[in-house]
Amino acid sequence: MSVQSSAVTKRKTKELGFWQKVWRQRQLVVLSLPVLMVIIFSYVPLWGWSFAFFNYKPTTGLNVFANDWIGLQSFQELFTDAYFWRGLKNSLGIGVLKIVFSYVFSLLLAVMINEVKVTWFKRTVQTVSYLPHFVSWVVAANLVFVTLSPDSGIVNEILLKLGIVDNPISFMGKPNLFWLIVALTEVWKNAGYSAIVYLAAMTSIDPSLYESADIDGAGRFSKIWNITLPSIMPTIKILLVLSIGRLLSVGFEQVYVLKSASTTETATTLEVYIYDYAMKYGLWSKGSAMSIFTSIVSVVLIVGCNMLVKRMDGEGIM
Repeated sequence: MSVQSSAVTKRKTKELGFWQKVWRQRQLVVLSLPVLMVIIFSYVPLWGWSFAFFNYKPTTGLNVFANDWIGLQSFQELFTDAYFWRGLKNSLGIGVLKIVFSYVFSLLLAVMINEVKVTWFKRTVQTVSYLPHFVSWVVAANLVFVTLSPDSGIVNEILLKLGIVDNPISFMGKPNLFWLIVALTEVWKNAGYSAIVYLAAMTSIDPSLYESADIDGAGRFSKIWNITLPSIMPTIKILLVLSIGRLLSVGFEQVYVLKSASTTETATTLEVYIYDYAMKYGLWSKGSAMSIFTSIVSVVLIVGCNMLVKRMDGEGIM
């Protein structure tokens, strides 16, 4: 009887149409949507990399083979372009400052929030600290310009009242300050959001470790150094390696809305370089070559850092 019912069930399944089968597996379909979105928005656009090897013209659409083959000519022109080397220097400078400030500050913020014992205050600080992450860079840039304005900016007002400066400083017009401003803006906007990852890791620490430390008379800083930080070290390593992998990806939108005509020399990053060549000058081949270069560098940095971490303590992120 069971064999007959099984055969009937199989026959009915075969008779189902495509959309009926999809409906029966709707839970699996819903779970696969994020993967599908990653494929569509992250991997399908990689077709644009092929533009680097052709003298691509937008009038040919996606039919890249309708253009003349130029091989590695775009890369040769890239590495002999002074504009490219200036963009590389600016990207490295901003990227290093971002890693140092954002990485260290987000870790310190997470440790400080974790040490707060009053629950409502802890949740309030945590919420307030990560809210700037959801603010558009356009809005964030306006806040930066207003805050650092030489006319009515609060920073200049404080400096003048304290007698530190005699005249207002045009912070946003000084090329030598642009890297630092971008890095500090990144800290304000994203450090709180990054701290959530560390806080999540801290919740898995065994409370009995702190209780034993209290019995032994360990102080707060001693517990942080000997229990908290070692316990979340795998998370620290993962985020550090990923941050180094994004060294050249300093963020087009952030730089573009903060830069001005007077800071062009230090604000032209590789991402601005790609935008200018592809969108402004129509040199799609050169822009695609630049995109390939930054992606290769990111992969090399991640793999290299992972190998270094493995050699140091025997464990990496992959």
